[in-house]
Amino acid sequence: MHKMITALIFDFDGLILETEEPVYQSWKEIYQDYNKEISLEKWLTIIGMTEEAFNPLEELEYQVGTSLPREQLIQKQHAREMELVLSRPVLPGVKEYLEDARQMGLKTGLASSSKCYWVTGHLERLGLIHYFDTIKAADDVQKTKPDPELFNLVVEELGVPAEQVIVFEDSVNGIISAKKAGLFCIWIPNMLTSQLSTDLADMRLDSLNDISLSDLLASVKSQKTNILSRSFME
Repeated sequence: MHKMITALIFDFDGLILETEEPVYQSWKEIYQDYNKEISLEKWLTIIGMTEEAFNPLEELEYQVGTSLPREQLIQKQHAREMELVLSRPVLPGVKEYLEDARQMGLKTGLASSSKCYWVTGHLERLGLIHYFDTIKAADDVQKTKPDPELFNLVVEELGVPAEQVIVFEDSVNGIISAKKAGLFCIWIPNMLTSQLSTDLADMRLDSLNDISLSDLLASVKSQKTNILSRSFME
């Protein structure tokens, strides 16, 4: 293992487990019950942020023009969301990367804008929680993504220099957060976020299955070396 990268930081929702499409799908079905539509364009802008960034129930009430049985609808949405999430497997390549990182002696962290119980509960259920040296989520910070606070905290907990970290993100808000924290960020969009575009990421992959971790590290090392060489020449 080369010395340029000593740690990996993973997002959770949409990167380790496809939870974002089920959230959207469950709300979409509720909107359809009222012959309304939830804007995918608007939904895409808030992926990777906290749930408070956009309230789909308030939006539905606005479209319908009257108050709705909120508690009943929230329970229905949560039940359908969990049904969909629990049917999803760990996304391709994630476990292999975590296993290879451990064998290579790399530290691993997780930074999520979701609540801690959500992240740790699923990681325990999927048998992945033991791979992470530190896990930080919405409960641990004042501001979540796109603010850099989450990533700054994870880097601090890992005890490594920011320039030795690779971040894996699926959302544009997550990429913005990682870049504000001064981190090398690889974009791996999911079914929803693949419809967005950004030039902020340092690299894009369709899946962690696209390339082995060892080959990725070599590619990142080469890219970083080229950047340093250009900077020196300038």
